[in-house]
Amino acid sequence: MNLYQVDAFTNELFKGNPAAVCPLKNWISENVMQTIAEENNLSETVFFVQNKHQFEIRWFTPTCEIDLCGHATLAAAHIIFTELNYTKKRIEFSSKSGILTVEKNNDWYILNFPSEEIKEIETPIIVQQALNVPILKTFKGKWKIIALLQNEEFVQNLEPNFSKLTELEFPGVIVTSKGDSSDFVSRFFAPKIGINEDPVTGSAHTLLIPYWAKILNKNILTAKQLSKRTGFLKCKNLENRVEMSGQAVTYLKGKITI
Repeated sequence: MNLYQVDAFTNELFKGNPAAVCPLKNWISENVMQTIAEENNLSETVFFVQNKHQFEIRWFTPTCEIDLCGHATLAAAHIIFTELNYTKKRIEFSSKSGILTVEKNNDWYILNFPSEEIKEIETPIIVQQALNVPILKTFKGKWKIIALLQNEEFVQNLEPNFSKLTELEFPGVIVTSKGDSSDFVSRFFAPKIGINEDPVTGSAHTLLIPYWAKILNKNILTAKQLSKRTGFLKCKNLENRVEMSGQAVTYLKGKITI
């Protein structure tokens, strides 16, 4: 089968978040998809099958399947538009998180995802111990926690205890603050599902965009994810949905034999 590797949420090679993309004519077994993702050893490998006007899509980390992934969806859309002779302006994906759309606008891809509600909670002791920096507030979503830090410098310089984070009930931990040159910044850690730090995380922004839109009283925002590879997103809050716009670059085209 064909395999592509795409750097998403960037217009530069070796930046943004790499995802492996495997277009399929028909679904293969879940076990084989998981094994391919483990072999690829990227934060996500995405598989999709065209079904009439939609594409069914699934995402796998090296250790498990997940319900939603932004950067790998962007990577899949990039390959559909650039490699698979897709001529329409908009792609509709059917996923475990409902309908997701990606629209092409020149060299930008606009992802439309459902937003996720968050609720303020008392900071878990494990989070405090693992991050070891002052935490202003803590929020929880479905499977992610948000830790609000004082400023961009704290987010940038954070060195979490990944082993400690695996003890947490929630698989994903987002740290965020107001940005210096963007509206907000973040980083994302998920060692419990095989990803110590994800370079650029679209699914985290389904929580972050509505939060910062309310705090900053604006619905159009810019965001940076401050991993070593870095990523940039244009964001829009749409009440119960969000838009994330990013670019993508193809790094690798190949074939795998199974």
